[in-house]
Amino acid sequence: MKPVASQKILAVDDDANFLELIRIRLEVSGYDVITAPDEDEALVKARDEAPDLAIVDLRLARTDGISLMGRLHAINPYLPIIILTAHGSIESAVEAVKKGAYNFLNKPFDPEELLLQVEKALENRRLQAEVKRLEGLLEDKYHFKNIIVRSEKMRLIMDLVSRVALTDSTIFITGESGTGKELIARAVHLASMRKTGPFVTVNCAAIPETLLESELFGYEKGAFTDAKKSHRGMFVRAHTGTIFLDEIGDMPASIQAKLLRVLQEKKVTPLGSGKPHDVDVRVITATNKNINEMIKEGSFREDLYYRIHVVPIEIPPLRERKEDIPLLAEHFLREISVRMKKEIRGISPMAMQKLMLYDWPGNVRELENTIEHAMAVTSDDIISDELILAAKDLPSESFTPYKRAVEDFKKGYIVRLLEFTKGNVSKAAKLADKYRPDFSNLVQKYNIKPEDFKKRDK
Repeated sequence: MKPVASQKILAVDDDANFLELIRIRLEVSGYDVITAPDEDEALVKARDEAPDLAIVDLRLARTDGISLMGRLHAINPYLPIIILTAHGSIESAVEAVKKGAYNFLNKPFDPEELLLQVEKALENRRLQAEVKRLEGLLEDKYHFKNIIVRSEKMRLIMDLVSRVALTDSTIFITGESGTGKELIARAVHLASMRKTGPFVTVNCAAIPETLLESELFGYEKGAFTDAKKSHRGMFVRAHTGTIFLDEIGDMPASIQAKLLRVLQEKKVTPLGSGKPHDVDVRVITATNKNINEMIKEGSFREDLYYRIHVVPIEIPPLRERKEDIPLLAEHFLREISVRMKKEIRGISPMAMQKLMLYDWPGNVRELENTIEHAMAVTSDDIISDELILAAKDLPSESFTPYKRAVEDFKKGYIVRLLEFTKGNVSKAAKLADKYRPDFSNLVQKYNIKPEDFKKRDK
């Protein structure tokens, strides 16, 4: 791996000759090297130069490398540090690694080994930075403020979700497929006190019954024929975090009883083991099935239902919150434009009309796929109606253009006034709070004859 331009390495050693040797070796390999003979200068340069890596001698004149490492990490907690040590100080070097050093290197060092250690440490730092960046993006995506809602129904749901997120209560989410149940579950996790813990998703419908138990609760080596080594279950992996049991309505009855025991005792016993493990997890469940009907049929345990049905949240289908469609469509357009690296300015009014008329049996997921399909095949910078739901049966009615709708309303309003006043223009104008000449002009504009209303009363 070639060093990235401007990667800075801080080298700290009170042996001037050795420090010069390190500098030459690293600069020949393309690194920018900053040197310091003591702790004070090292700390100043760490603040001023913001190095990407530090190489610190374990034995310095006035302090030791482990103490300096602690002070360097106080400036930059993510700074990787390689400790240089003599052969007789291996135990101290191991202690340094336990306290946060990336690794240690023996003096005198092998030049190739030095470069290898530096490359690995810098790559590890890059990966850590990328993980932090992705975690930030994930948190931004699932933050409550970034969940697209306009309808009153969804506003009320998000208000409830924001309040229960700060508790540790079990949440039971219901709604059709594609309504965003996992989105809500992730938002709850990231808004909770458990946000730094893991978020583990289990799709109970996607895992065969023979494997679901071992996936949920784990197993010990030799528990069954193919158990070549021990396996941590999902509950153990979710310890201190949140476990999301999606499609819990598809969980087999045999496993429902074991899940109930775990929820009651907060302990998990892996297959093949008699030793239970304590688990501290928040449980969020979701289903698109009617659990009450399943209880009546005997396919879902009533006692488990009451255990998971602490805070119920029902997400309405998209057809019941069509006010959200324009916002969601524009959001997907912007998001997918970035992903496709394709500049699409917007959605045509006729295309938006088709989106509004459709009932969306696949809900938000189907809407996103529809926008992505249209963006993939379009050669224009506006999504046209021909690219929207071409193979779907849409209602025959369409929206009346705005101007015509306004004119129709005005005409209807005047007709109703004249019906009420039995064709008396003066009374109708007074009720409309209009001057009589202005009202008469409107009557003439819409070709309305007041005498027609007088005749009706005879």
